[in-house]
Amino acid sequence: MLRRIFTVGGWTLVSRVTGFIRDVVMAAVLGAGPIADAFLVAFRLPNHFRAIFAEGAFSAAFVPSYARALEQEGKDAARRFADRIATAMVLLQIVLLAIALAFTPAIVSLLAPGLVRDPARFELAVALTRITFPYLALMALETLISGTLNANRRFAAAAGAPVLLNVSIISALLMAVLFPSAGHAAAWGVLVAGVLQVLLVGGAAEQGGFGLRFAMPRLDDDTRKFLKALGPAIIGAGGVQIALFADTIIATFLSAGALSALYYADRIHQLPIGVVGIAIGIVLLPEMSRRLAAGDEAGAADAQGRAIELSLLIAIPFAAGAIAIPDLVMRALFVRGAFTSDDALAAAATLAAYGVGLIPFVLIRSFVAPFYARGDTATPVKAALIAVFVNVLLKIVLVGPLSQVGLALATSAGAWINLGILAFAARRMGFESGIRSVELLMRLLVAGLILGGVLYGGEMLLASALPQTHGLRDELQLLILLALGVLVYVVLVIALLGRDWIRGLTRDTSSPANVINPSTFD
Repeated sequence: MLRRIFTVGGWTLVSRVTGFIRDVVMAAVLGAGPIADAFLVAFRLPNHFRAIFAEGAFSAAFVPSYARALEQEGKDAARRFADRIATAMVLLQIVLLAIALAFTPAIVSLLAPGLVRDPARFELAVALTRITFPYLALMALETLISGTLNANRRFAAAAGAPVLLNVSIISALLMAVLFPSAGHAAAWGVLVAGVLQVLLVGGAAEQGGFGLRFAMPRLDDDTRKFLKALGPAIIGAGGVQIALFADTIIATFLSAGALSALYYADRIHQLPIGVVGIAIGIVLLPEMSRRLAAGDEAGAADAQGRAIELSLLIAIPFAAGAIAIPDLVMRALFVRGAFTSDDALAAAATLAAYGVGLIPFVLIRSFVAPFYARGDTATPVKAALIAVFVNVLLKIVLVGPLSQVGLALATSAGAWINLGILAFAARRMGFESGIRSVELLMRLLVAGLILGGVLYGGEMLLASALPQTHGLRDELQLLILLALGVLVYVVLVIALLGRDWIRGLTRDTSSPANVINPSTFD
């Protein structure tokens, strides 16, 4: 499992790096003003729906169902199931796309009402949304094909597909002079990327011998189980997106640039979530589904425990950096072109607020996996909806005094609540928690706290040591602190947890020898 996690995580890292380059180009070309806000609304809307109907709900219901059919009934039965689901999904997406294109102004008014007060931004957002919205249908198909690839333990193509989105947007922005505006260029880049992503994963599925064919949907037992899981999953994914919709809606009433501050802070925040949390979740869900279908409860729990430990090991230093040195991160990465120091300051405060919730965001995929793998999508839905309710209430309370920073803090609070409910529910339902040692978790957190202090103090020392006139002063500071942080964290992990734990984490087996013994830390 670890090798597959590194495959997904490696491609996800490539995606995030190219995504960072994309954001640098966007910041330089679009800035943080009206055109950027209009494009980000147009970009967010199809992505919200994609998260509900495709990557969120659909993956949660489809991957365990497909993996169960593959394990218990064989490759041919699993392929027939996927073909029938693909046909039904494509028909649904065509209807949804037709409605969205016909009523785009109403949708933008509903989901970004603050733009209505600014006719120029509103009209631009409507025009760009009509270009980007077909991306949803393409991503729904890409998600289904990726699910079949993942369930067959072929992760590279699906993990690498998002790279095409970044390359496509960058290419379009570099040719912005050929479009009515830079926003139009970026929007067309999104649509072209959707086509390229479908072609990539579709080709990989064909090469693997399980490419999709359209077939008449049938309401057999496998389809009934899938639909039974899909309904609650849609509600849960929709609930999570309500909180993100709330960010977009509320931020449109704030001063120009608030949406951009949220966006750029979230892009840094999403780096460890994608590279660690989502990558591990992508591998863990089919792994647990197949083990549970084969009756291997202990192996499934061990896989979850390894995923949790690996998630924390990698996520903690990211959280320490986001909270300790957010100003330096945003200045070094984005201050150039149309993106100013004031823009970076607003985005930095937002990044620190997101950093408070980084650990639960990374862990949530590992904690929902045992529910989804058992076909239980209802329990994660309840946890998500409770968290969303608190999240939205906190947004309303905090946005006044803290602007977009309050929105990010509310999001972080919601993530902690969601994780806490999932852990409590798993224990109450008798699942093995996956947490193999509480002492291990505490030692990792101690390492993170020490690292945060080192980064904070190191930034203060470097700020006084480096000349103010240095052209790449911020970039140099960040590179030095990154090198120092890696060294300090590695030493701390070895000192606090030991080499035996690291070796145990990399062993890909569910044998009893892999169970963590508290005496390991003596």
